[in-house]
Amino acid sequence: MPAIKENFTEYIHNLQNEICSALEEIDGKAEFREDNWKRDGGGGGRTRVIEKGGVIEKGGVNISTVHGELPDPIKKHFNVDQGWFWAGGVSLVIHPGSPMVPTVHANFRYFELYEDEEMQQRTDGWFGGGADLTPYYLWDEDAVHFHKIFKDVCDSHGADLYPNFKKQCDDYFFNTHRGEARGVGGLFFDYLRADENRTLEDWHAFTTDAGKVFLDAYLPIVRNRMPEPYNPAQKYWQEIRRGRYVEFNLIHDRGTLFGLKTNGRIESILMSLPPHVRWDYDFNPQPGTKEEELIEVLKNPREWV
Repeated sequence: MPAIKENFTEYIHNLQNEICSALEEIDGKAEFREDNWKRDGGGGGRTRVIEKGGVIEKGGVNISTVHGELPDPIKKHFNVDQGWFWAGGVSLVIHPGSPMVPTVHANFRYFELYEDEEMQQRTDGWFGGGADLTPYYLWDEDAVHFHKIFKDVCDSHGADLYPNFKKQCDDYFFNTHRGEARGVGGLFFDYLRADENRTLEDWHAFTTDAGKVFLDAYLPIVRNRMPEPYNPAQKYWQEIRRGRYVEFNLIHDRGTLFGLKTNGRIESILMSLPPHVRWDYDFNPQPGTKEEELIEVLKNPREWV
């Protein structure tokens, strides 16, 4: 029977192909550029980036499987003197051109630890990941749809999962220095280990099921909002809000910081950043506008389903 990491490796390769094909189809203009890369120390990945499309201004869908000796910052984090690891995952960020279509982020990953360099005997293993939606103009039904798709997956694996992972998402994707969420949330989970309630195989099934419904959660929203007209002022607002997205990724995001501290591939790590961003001094939306309405929701995360 194949090990979890072999199954998960096949899964992320297939999921990358499926998501990229669907995004190219809905974009109708641009195609993904592919870079295959190797990591010093072991493993590598396949980065795919799409730019200047009919719908997508910039996006990336990346996979990687890397292994080797634990980098020093990670040894310190786990309080070990030596150790080896294997990590695999898929990570994506899509920045649409229209401010009416929300940005989306998702990743699904698996990590194993070993005491021996041959990496034959796993000493620890866990899953992590999630998906979250970042609108610039908010339609409540879009947030409800996004959350409901992932809640249904969670509920099929346990009634306790969605409330827990929804709250973790609200807490994690929060710009504490601004006092506001990055978006309207979704799911966030990490360190899903075997315990008295679930095996590692159970968490593998949950994580892969969550990844499988990503397109169901996001594409209907894209199709509904693509035809919406917008003006230069609304595009300007999108670029202001993108600045908050960049702030989160560079200040708070653990994955970005992990990559930067462990000599990760910079182009793949910073793929998540949008192409056009603004930081106007003390910019605030006008009272009573859709822009102000969004900020109120971001300051006070809601229960969507």
